Amino acid sequence: MGQTLVEKIISEHAGKDVHAGELVISKVDVAAVQDGTGPLTVQEFKKLGVKQLKNPKRSILFIDHAAPSPRKELSNTHMVLREFAKEYGAILSEIGTGVCHQRLIEAFVNPGEVLVGADSHTCTSGALGAFATGMGSTDIAVAMALGKTWLKVPATYKVVVNGKFRKGVCSKDLMLYFIGMIGADGATYKALEFTGDTIKNMSMSERFTLANMAVEAGAKCGLFVADDKTKAFLRERGREDKFRQILPDSDAEYERAIEINAEDVPHTVSCPHTVDNTRPVEELKDVNVNQVYVGTCTNGRIEDLRVVAEILKDKKVHDNVRMLICPASRDVYKQALKEGLIDIFVEANASILPPGCGPCVGVHAGTLGDGEVCLATQNRNFQGRMGNTKGFIYLASPYVAAYTALRGYISAE
Repeated sequence: MGQTLVEKIISEHAGKDVHAGELVISKVDVAAVQDGTGPLTVQEFKKLGVKQLKNPKRSILFIDHAAPSPRKELSNTHMVLREFAKEYGAILSEIGTGVCHQRLIEAFVNPGEVLVGADSHTCTSGALGAFATGMGSTDIAVAMALGKTWLKVPATYKVVVNGKFRKGVCSKDLMLYFIGMIGADGATYKALEFTGDTIKNMSMSERFTLANMAVEAGAKCGLFVADDKTKAFLRERGREDKFRQILPDSDAEYERAIEINAEDVPHTVSCPHTVDNTRPVEELKDVNVNQVYVGTCTNGRIEDLRVVAEILKDKKVHDNVRMLICPASRDVYKQALKEGLIDIFVEANASILPPGCGPCVGVHAGTLGDGEVCLATQNRNFQGRMGNTKGFIYLASPYVAAYTALRGYISAE
């Protein structure tokens, strides 16, 4: 029987051929936590009684969710991570360095590897052709200690996308459209293997967006075959030597195949309070917004900021709108400065936040007031996500976010 992409990657790490449904022990290449989940991982690691990390240079602690810290309690949890990194030689990604998922693709994860992280959007790295998935803090403690984890090999949904998008439509629209189609639990514990002409023609940035939101459909991971674009990305990051291509077998067994025509995908928005509550932009022009947020591990890359800057250039954000822009990493921020994008944003009256998660997680920087509406490029909009259960969050692409900031209502023109 042929193997899917996820079956092949896990087989290499389990030391035997595996198929969907099997329980296996897999080697782990990279293990990561962030400041929300990391303190518990540290606590559980120390309970294990081990004296050292299995692979300290690929055990990464990120301070990104509440960065800089808005409260003393969170400052104290940051201290826990800093002290652990010093004691055990782990890698510490400090405040201002960027969102963990962006930093993982920039510096740590390579094709064919296994990444486990104590954050559900760890699946972002699947766009590099890696098996990347989120797990609990205790699971990550064990992975850091032993360099291994256990899991059930997921069955795979093959997502085939062909054709060209309409003007301004991008992978964020595609993913929201897809989740609206199958539901927020439509791919629970499945691997999503993305393929088709549209996927092959996508930039790495757009692929990262798709992989990032695989979990919003309930998936265990989102995967892409590594190709020339993957190699070029790795070359830019100084690790072209890590490129390798793993292909699914032609006779691989998929649980389901889903075909999408890219031309059918509209500018799509997720309405409160679930990601699968999707509607086309043109049906939402009566929705006024108070805040627009561009950033996060979903759409905070340089390509996203370029889209927004092109629309905002020589214009002003609507008087009734607060616009917040947060680069996903320090490298993205530096590139945006170099290209003059930050100047465009500032001249348009947008506010620039330091690299990190920003308002997305609802801990600081951009918390909504009672009854306020935010349109954001993030990946989740459940009630209370941005720090207030009385707030309303709509999810959309950077393209829609930029026009919405200018108009004062949800718009793509």
